[in-house]
Amino acid sequence: MTPQVKINKPSLQEVQNYLKLDEHYALQESALRKLFTKTYPKNDDIDDILIKASSLNDFYSTNIFSIFPVAKHIKNLKIDEKLKNKDLSLVSKIANIKINGVDKNFYSFASKYCSHHQPLFFPIYDYYVDKVLTYFQNKNNFYNFEFNLKNYEIFCDVINKFIDYYELNNFNIKEIDKYLWQLGKVAFPRNYKKQNNKA
Repeated sequence: MTPQVKINKPSLQEVQNYLKLDEHYALQESALRKLFTKTYPKNDDIDDILIKASSLNDFYSTNIFSIFPVAKHIKNLKIDEKLKNKDLSLVSKIANIKINGVDKNFYSFASKYCSHHQPLFFPIYDYYVDKVLTYFQNKNNFYNFEFNLKNYEIFCDVINKFIDYYELNNFNIKEIDKYLWQLGKVAFPRNYKKQNNKA
């Protein structure tokens, strides 16, 4: 896919410029941070999980039309210890669920759910981040292994290699996340008339 704007090489200044964008996003993130880390930090009560999952689904338009089975699935997984231990396999465990006999993979949602508990360790996968990372991989080949962003462990490794390759170590995972997402929205806008918003 051809970007809609000129994409500059990632740099300290470029990342800082994109981090300044979108006050609405900053306020939304602040509200979610409070919800996930202060109000309902644990995942052993279905009501708490339902509030968090519903808020994520609404704020990010992840289009999960039946959120209760997802909340129940998260509760049954007993994820708190895995979150504490920063277990990357947790994303795929949350993502893969059967609803009304149909296998679903809510990969982006699962990465967001984990990230809002541990934002400095779990990067968020979504459409825009995928497009930007793929663009730079095609341009500079910064990652010399299997480039499969739908595998969360590989996705995390790609993010870390991206940071190292472009010497962005002044920024944490959450800041790089925001930069990639903001750049992706500008460079690879989605045509909502042709498709639903599937993050």
